[in-house]
Amino acid sequence: MDMKVARRTERIGTTCVYWLAGRCNRKPCKFLHGETPLPSTSYHNAYAAHPYPRKRHSSSENTTPKYNSKTVLIRKNGYGGDGTRVTEASQKPSLTICRYWMDGNCVHGDKCRHLHSWFYGDGFSTLAKLQEHEKVVTGIAFPHGSDKLYSGSTDGTIRIWDCHTGHCANVINLGTEVTSLILEGPWIFVGLQNAVKAWNIQTASELTLDGPKGRVLAMTVGNDTLFAAAEDGVISAWRGSSSSKSPFEPVASLSGHTNAVACLAVGGKMLFSGSMDQSIRVWDLDTLECKMTLNEHTDKVTSLICWDHYLLSSSSDCTIKVWVATEEGTLEVTYTHTLESGVLALCGMTDAEAKPILFCSCRDNSVRLYELPSFLERGRLFAKREVRSIEIGSGGLFFTGDGTGLVMVWKWLEEPKVTPS
Repeated sequence: MDMKVARRTERIGTTCVYWLAGRCNRKPCKFLHGETPLPSTSYHNAYAAHPYPRKRHSSSENTTPKYNSKTVLIRKNGYGGDGTRVTEASQKPSLTICRYWMDGNCVHGDKCRHLHSWFYGDGFSTLAKLQEHEKVVTGIAFPHGSDKLYSGSTDGTIRIWDCHTGHCANVINLGTEVTSLILEGPWIFVGLQNAVKAWNIQTASELTLDGPKGRVLAMTVGNDTLFAAAEDGVISAWRGSSSSKSPFEPVASLSGHTNAVACLAVGGKMLFSGSMDQSIRVWDLDTLECKMTLNEHTDKVTSLICWDHYLLSSSSDCTIKVWVATEEGTLEVTYTHTLESGVLALCGMTDAEAKPILFCSCRDNSVRLYELPSFLERGRLFAKREVRSIEIGSGGLFFTGDGTGLVMVWKWLEEPKVTPS
């Protein structure tokens, strides 16, 4: 007796690669003949109407960024071919960049569910790519009113870029890794192994400041004093001098951290230092004494910025913490923003509408742009490797430097109305 066996074809929730290429001949096919729908995300904006609350809060990174919606096809029933019913739905595209597109060999074209762009978001665009460094870009400086951009790298060079042509106008070979670079007035300070190199871009004079032990990982200036943080956990300090011997005189060595100091920031009358020992120390700028130690992070502190009356800190523990002064004179965390990966660097500026924007570089090779105080995501920048340097320029310009040696020049579409201090 002949028996007819009815086969049931189960559809697998994966898009058919042959269908994407336009040559699937299976009817029915167990794979989808349509784009796989993307999961949606939700965001409860508890802070949009007012600044950071005094009570502690924590938020994980599930904010909904602003971007244009993308129409995709979602299968309702049927097995493909003629008679397949589909419905249109407005779905958010993937928030990750296509790795194949980055290498120039994505075969899906417009049908790829991942981004084919180095950024997404509204209100800004790329101006130039400066690719000459061979290793990590560790610092960028753009003097106000200058037509030159300066960048330092662990390839041992400082490159000077012509802003009109986008070409490298000069290269300074230092023979050792550049681990940090900042601009203060006419001076460019470069952190090296066991020293800080200083260049006056107006007089072309240069000098070397000795004292640090190990690589100089961060520098800042406050109260007419240059601070340089080194691998041994000590912060060296030089004060401006009218002496004919040197314009900088060593004044102190700030000790207390038990591991390398990775970041520095100045706010009000205080110097803040973040360390790989997971702590933040607060120093009086007048006496250079440590006033308090903050121990809320659970991994190394990677970046600090002072904005208005707040201190913002980031860490490899995947958090950004917002600190506020209490009536008792201490600092407490008033808000914690949690991300999916460790945070490398923070930087802030205002957009064309004078809204405060926080740049947050992460270990997943992206830079998030958050509108403060809500932490609403405004967009993302992408790179082939981690972005280690973010710098703000005049006229709505900002710059990023990544692990491949690439310096990217970006610009808000309109000039900011307010320049942050």
